[in-house]
Amino acid sequence: MITITFDGYSSCGKSTMAKSLAAKIGYTFVDTGAMYRAVTLLALRNNLFGIDGSIDEIKLQQLLADTTIMQQYNPQLSKVETLLNGENVEGEIRTMNVSQHVSQIAALPFVRTEMVKQQQAMGRKGGIVMDGRDIGTTVLPDAEMKIFVTASPEVRAKRRYLELTAQGQEVTIEEVMQNLEQRDYIDSHREVSPLRQADDAVVLDNTNLTRDEQLAMLLALYHQRSND
Repeated sequence: MITITFDGYSSCGKSTMAKSLAAKIGYTFVDTGAMYRAVTLLALRNNLFGIDGSIDEIKLQQLLADTTIMQQYNPQLSKVETLLNGENVEGEIRTMNVSQHVSQIAALPFVRTEMVKQQQAMGRKGGIVMDGRDIGTTVLPDAEMKIFVTASPEVRAKRRYLELTAQGQEVTIEEVMQNLEQRDYIDSHREVSPLRQADDAVVLDNTNLTRDEQLAMLLALYHQRSND
């Protein structure tokens, strides 16, 4: 079994791609973005964001030391769900409020250090499909198959808008676009493990691809890499 990584911008469909591939080949899927969202939810619940946008980093670091973040597969829903201290928070971590703060939390060095440590432990066993922002460059740099996913900003915003409104959240397409632009900038410019394409990653622009077309391309690459 090999290790497969997906990196890319917000709302470009990398998680959907990674889940589909993992299910097809019988690998374990790990959503690292959900882990950072869970830490963000922890900070929001404990009112650690100041009105000036600052974060009480000392308090967050203390809380994180006693916090467990796990992912488990729900066979009834056929999806991976995130647990924060044993509580299923999958729905809550996908809200716009969490989205507006997650890149700021993910940029904190002590948060990234802790999450990367957990992610690397998961990846050592192989048979893993992991997606995020720095998986192919920092977390699992020796992965045999790396994908960097991108799509046009307009398509990404529309996908995210439809996802949020389907959940009953009241947002505008302009708010979603602004949030994506902000997250892209923070993710690409942070000091620790910024979002970038690994030198040996295959770029997949899915702006005009169907899910079936994406999966076919990924399966072909998987069979090539797993047989090398």
